[in-house]
Amino acid sequence: MSDGREERKEQEERRKWQEEKKGREDDREREWERDGEPERWDSKADDALTADAAVRAESGRRTRRSFLVAAAAAAGGYGFYRWIDRSPGDQRIPRPLRKMLNFNAKVARTVFDERGLAPTYPVSRSMELRTNGNYGLKMDLVPESYRLQMVGVENARRFPQYVDDVTAWEYRYVAKKEPGPVEHDTKVAPKSAAVVGNGALAKADPNGDAGMGEGPMMQGGPASTMTGAGGEKKAEVKMSPAFEAAFAALKKAQGSKRPRGQEEAGESDNTLDPGTPGLLLTMEDVTRLPHQELVTEFKCIEGWSQVVHWGGYRLRDLIARYPPERVADGSLPKYVYMETPDGDYYCGYSLQACMHPQSLLATEMAGRPLMPWHGAPIRLHMPIKYGYKQIKRIGLIAYTDMQPDDYWTKLGYDWYAGI
Repeated sequence: MSDGREERKEQEERRKWQEEKKGREDDREREWERDGEPERWDSKADDALTADAAVRAESGRRTRRSFLVAAAAAAGGYGFYRWIDRSPGDQRIPRPLRKMLNFNAKVARTVFDERGLAPTYPVSRSMELRTNGNYGLKMDLVPESYRLQMVGVENARRFPQYVDDVTAWEYRYVAKKEPGPVEHDTKVAPKSAAVVGNGALAKADPNGDAGMGEGPMMQGGPASTMTGAGGEKKAEVKMSPAFEAAFAALKKAQGSKRPRGQEEAGESDNTLDPGTPGLLLTMEDVTRLPHQELVTEFKCIEGWSQVVHWGGYRLRDLIARYPPERVADGSLPKYVYMETPDGDYYCGYSLQACMHPQSLLATEMAGRPLMPWHGAPIRLHMPIKYGYKQIKRIGLIAYTDMQPDDYWTKLGYDWYAGI
């Protein structure tokens, strides 16, 4: 007969099982209360599966929408590009892009008003400017033949430098006596075979003209940037007798003068007509102005810059001595036009930019007189503009109330060119 130990043991195991069961149920109840989900575990699993399916359906729907939106955006972008590409041209670029450049210039003028001063630096940071572009400098100018033409001056007849026709003045040129630094036209790949100089002084000559202004760049050969230059011999075209007679008369009137506008952009629309009255200033007339020095940064549109020590005469002082004639409504003309003596390079500016205190008629660089390849005897330094607006070897300064022609603007660049 059992003494009851087995029964007590069985009761004890049942009691432990019930306690463990109650503990598991209590844990589950606490988890449900914490999660706010008093549902059973199997129902939670069903809800999770349902939610996952809903997410997948929504993801698929949004993926299709995204593809449709992306396709529409791509089609719109391509259509916009084709519209710009097929728009009428305006100075070598589509008209919408030209309008955008003009809009940007208007905003820049409104914000900065061409009044801000460019930073200046100590002379110790300066260096001689690299050569870049020889438009208007292909031949050396005889210094004694230099005159600075000024047109549109108020009451010009009162000045002793007045002449009835400034275009009658003849500049004299000679082949380059010294090549100087390599004058690489950045539109032409350098030629390693061509050299300039002899012996230890020999250097690569990218223009192929031995630095003398007589190579392909002048002759219209393969390396030329002249319009239509290809190096090949063109078929002779028969002209009418009337045209030949008019051309002969033009050549006779031109005399020994070199034809103007021989570079890619062609002749300027603002080049002077024969019989234009004005002033012919000598270098002595210019150097009577107060001398100024400036150490500023020259910035090229190609992305490089250099700090340069300049010396010369403020353009505003020249304008003050030879002021512009007022227009019909009594206001001053809005623009200034400049051109090289041969008419190959030309730039236009606002009168306000020319009156900027840092706009300099530079005659010196790095404490020395300008060299021919830097635009001697006078070039413009205007640190609030990119380098292509800083014309070398200035031969003409003319006041005008119409926005003047500009070499690089005709080839697709911005007329304003502000920094």
